[in-house]
Amino acid sequence: MNLPNLITLSRLMMTGVFVVAASVGGPAGHLTALVMFVLAATSDWLDGWLARRMGLVTPLGKLLDPLADKILVCSGFVFFTKVELCPLWVAAVIIGREFLVTGLRQIAVEAGQVLAADHLGKWKTGLQLGFCISALVWLTLSGVAHPNEFVRLLRILVSPDWWPLQLTLWIAVALTVVSGFNYLWSSRNLLRGV
Repeated sequence: MNLPNLITLSRLMMTGVFVVAASVGGPAGHLTALVMFVLAATSDWLDGWLARRMGLVTPLGKLLDPLADKILVCSGFVFFTKVELCPLWVAAVIIGREFLVTGLRQIAVEAGQVLAADHLGKWKTGLQLGFCISALVWLTLSGVAHPNEFVRLLRILVSPDWWPLQLTLWIAVALTVVSGFNYLWSSRNLLRGV
């Protein structure tokens, strides 16, 4: 087990801690969930960078890395549906797209082809993570009893009632749909043979 793969496995464990902490709730739970989510999201970049830089790209890493990403993002959106920061249909679209792409990649592998990630998918992931982190900051800071000026400003910036958080969510949804369609379109020849 090499270092990048260990980092990927740690992301799965951090996602588990995120889920438990978010479920517990309260200021301590939300803060723990925020820290775990940020660390897990950062580890996604780190493990890929290390694997490429150190020449440690492995079949296990190729399997675990996207799986860990999907589990983290899907867990976040299920939680935000529960706390009413995200509509249920949005979480369903995001999770459905992840299942679709995973299935298409499996079909491609069986056909001896590779379905590479596109740039829209990377932007989609970035915006999804941005929404999740901003929403967690909101939940964490809304529990602060005596906020100072900095905390008050942050609360305004990440408030669900203000446009930046909503805009991040809706652009992420749009990119989720478009990138899912792009995967379907680029797989059309594979799907004809199914």
